[in-house]
Amino acid sequence: MHDMDILLKIKDFLLIFTSIFYEALPFIVLGAIIAGLLEEFLPSKLLGKIFPKKAAMGVFAGGFLGLVFPMCECGIIPIMRRLLRKGLPLSSCVAYLLAGPVINPIVLFSTYTAFSGMENTLLADGRSQWGAGPMTFARAISAYLVAVGTGLIIHLLYPDPKTVLVEGISQTLDSDEENKPKGLWSRLDRITGVAVHDFLDIAFFLTIGALLSAGIRIFLTQEEISGLSDTWPILSIALMMLVGFVLCLCSEADAFIAAAFVKMIPAAKLGFLVFGPMMDLKLLLMYTRIFKPKLIATILTAVAIQVLVYMLITHAFWLRNSNPQVQTANPTISVSQEVNQTP
Repeated sequence: MHDMDILLKIKDFLLIFTSIFYEALPFIVLGAIIAGLLEEFLPSKLLGKIFPKKAAMGVFAGGFLGLVFPMCECGIIPIMRRLLRKGLPLSSCVAYLLAGPVINPIVLFSTYTAFSGMENTLLADGRSQWGAGPMTFARAISAYLVAVGTGLIIHLLYPDPKTVLVEGISQTLDSDEENKPKGLWSRLDRITGVAVHDFLDIAFFLTIGALLSAGIRIFLTQEEISGLSDTWPILSIALMMLVGFVLCLCSEADAFIAAAFVKMIPAAKLGFLVFGPMMDLKLLLMYTRIFKPKLIATILTAVAIQVLVYMLITHAFWLRNSNPQVQTANPTISVSQEVNQTP
């Protein structure tokens, strides 16, 4: 029986690893291709013309870049790296890196779909969950505020980006762009070269992150996670943030996992949906290809503190504006809550 348990654990490990890896792989490929196109066709002078001159305004604008380049967190990294090397300010790139996985139409639509009908579900105290509209709105606003806040912190702490970027990242690549051959095959060769380089560079760390995440996820169950929700809201919020960090889910699919935690308070699920796409195990490793440890630690600290504070405010708002109801024996549970019961 013991050997059977070990085999089941190994099977679960392989299943979780492959699901994480193949879920993120298409977006890394797409991100690498877009990075190659940006490298070839986006002049650095153009960024200087269209982006706000003032650093603070650039950070606010960077938070909305996800609407232009709608990618999940894995695909955004190679795009952001190319934008950095094209001359986009570090603070604006950080705002895009953090907000982009949430502030894009695909993720917002998936969030709306996952939480449709959730308002019909009651918690143990008789309060109703947030449905599609409030949860989608809260996720977008929270992610944007955290991203902009972190970008402004980076701008204030690191006026010289070269001190916190990996060597070569801050180097502008367009100094000789006028001398590049303009033929079709030459352009394709350069696009392919950039895309392959970025893909291999990022995929290596994705693999390591997926392995670590799979090793931890086989020991997590929803029952263990949901137990703290009613008694210790702050701990449930922090725990769901930790779960988002460990699970390494794609932002375009994580809403369905969050909706499956029907016993969790809205703020805890929202913390999972905001923190996870900004900072998880695989991203932490992938960030090392762009940022030095000092900058990674700053981003992690700034994001964690802001998300926790915003979620506590969200919980207080929910308590104040939701009235306990008489709970029936069999509360309604929407279809979106029943899918993906196992992360």
